[in-house]
Amino acid sequence: MAHVSLRGVEDDDLDAIFEMMREPDARRMAAFTAEHPDDRAEFDEWIVRHRDAPGVDMFVVTEDGGFAGTAALFTVDDDREVTLWIAAHAWHRGVASEALRLLVDREPDRPLYARVAAHNGAAVAVLEHGGFTEVSRSTVFAPGVGDDVDELVYTLLPTLDGR
Repeated sequence: MAHVSLRGVEDDDLDAIFEMMREPDARRMAAFTAEHPDDRAEFDEWIVRHRDAPGVDMFVVTEDGGFAGTAALFTVDDDREVTLWIAAHAWHRGVASEALRLLVDREPDRPLYARVAAHNGAAVAVLEHGGFTEVSRSTVFAPGVGDDVDELVYTLLPTLDGR
C-alpha cells in the first residue's frame, strides 16, 4: 500500500482542492457540497473562513507525497466531527481508510461524529471499517445531487481505555 499522511493545508494546495471539489462524480458521492462548485471566489471565501476558524483543523491527505484529498476535524453544537474528501484518482486503494485512522488518532475527544450520504457506499464502508456506528438517518437537501438524500450520522465511541 502507498504511504498515506496528513499535513496542514498550504496556499499551494488550494487549486487542487478547488478542482477536486468540482469533479461531478465526486460531488454526487459527497452530496453535501457547495451550491456553486464552479465559483472560485465563493470557494476562496469558504476556505479562508474554515482555515481561520477556531476548532477547525484542516489537513491535506497525501499519498506517496502527492495530493490525494482533504480531511478535517471540526465542532458543531459541541460535537466533534470528522470529514474526508478523497480525490477520484485515489479511490479504491485504502487511502480513505488510512486517512480516517490518522485523523481519528489526532483527536482525543470522544465521541466523534461523521456524516455521509447513504448512497455513498464506499464512504459508509470506510466509516464502519474505522469503528464508526450509524446512530441516525434523516432526509435533507444535498446540493451535490440537487435533491433530497438520506444523510447518515455515525459515531465513534470511546474504547475501554478511554480513547
